[in-house]
Amino acid sequence: MPRFRAFPGIRYGAVDLAQVTAPPYDVIDDAERDALMRRHPHNVVHIDLPRGGPHPYADAAAAFAVWRRDGVLLTDEASLYLYRMTANGEATLGVIGALGIEEPGHGDVLPHEHTTPKAKSDRLDLLRATHANLSAVWGLSLAAGLSKLLDLESALLLGRWTDDDGVEHELWRIHDADTIARIVESASSAPVVIADGHHRYETCLAFSRERAELSGADATLCFLVELAPDQLTVKPIHRLLRGVTIGDLETALDRDYELDGGDDSGLALLTPQGRRALRRRRDDDEIDPVVLDRALALLPPHELIYQHGSENVERAVREGAADAAVLLRPVTVEQITRYANARDRMPPKSTFFWPKPRSGTVFRSLD
Repeated sequence: MPRFRAFPGIRYGAVDLAQVTAPPYDVIDDAERDALMRRHPHNVVHIDLPRGGPHPYADAAAAFAVWRRDGVLLTDEASLYLYRMTANGEATLGVIGALGIEEPGHGDVLPHEHTTPKAKSDRLDLLRATHANLSAVWGLSLAAGLSKLLDLESALLLGRWTDDDGVEHELWRIHDADTIARIVESASSAPVVIADGHHRYETCLAFSRERAELSGADATLCFLVELAPDQLTVKPIHRLLRGVTIGDLETALDRDYELDGGDDSGLALLTPQGRRALRRRRDDDEIDPVVLDRALALLPPHELIYQHGSENVERAVREGAADAAVLLRPVTVEQITRYANARDRMPPKSTFFWPKPRSGTVFRSLD
């Protein structure tokens, strides 16, 4: 079973968390990074997304140390942290703790989907310099009833703020030993699926092999949410295609889909000529990304781009940034659970969990 435990959290003191937290590092472009850096001298991007200068990672580590020394950041006794995100009236409540690192294929921390190639040296260099988890991976727990143990009334509210997308974020600290023990027991009783942050988890695994002598290198910071429909909002990630002809694409899709197949339920082909509904020829349990990947494998070599947000996809096709696109339907929580129980992985970019946890809520030292 997975190892999940309390840890001495490092967090901001008397500061508005709206000013110092940020989206995940890998969705921040240069313009947004500059804006966040101007927003507050202690915004998390100063240390989590260092740029410029001959030694950006050493500079980030030095800043992190100075913030701790000067009281910008406080260090708690061993704690767990409750974190809730609310968007459009729907809430996701989870617990932030230390999740044990496990070798692939050994244990009960499971990958959710295959990953696309991505450079890991940036995150590894930052981890080597700071010896700290500066942002959490997102884990989904198969422990039924975990959410019921996350009692907000018994926790200390640390902050409540609204981000630039209108999502409300709330953070609490739990330091009561009995409450911590109950949550840890539940979280450690069932497998954990990595929903978001696969590359960060793999980076922590690589670092744990390098620096096994560090007491905290055997775990990583994790935002853990029960894998339950009332806790998760799952959106699709659509497919943009470049370097294809519409004729080749229609031929490839024909084996598994009917074009203009009845009502448009969200599954559709977009071309410069317009939108055409797709209907799968077989009504089976396969998720849309699996069926589409099988069809696209029949195409001549082409470029495949992953994009969330149907409006972004429609604009890309309309403006000529893509030759065509396929809109997919969201994978359901039940389908995610089925894959998790089978210890199977979904294709890359099958799910887009929303909203995204902010970086900068809590940090964790590996020393």
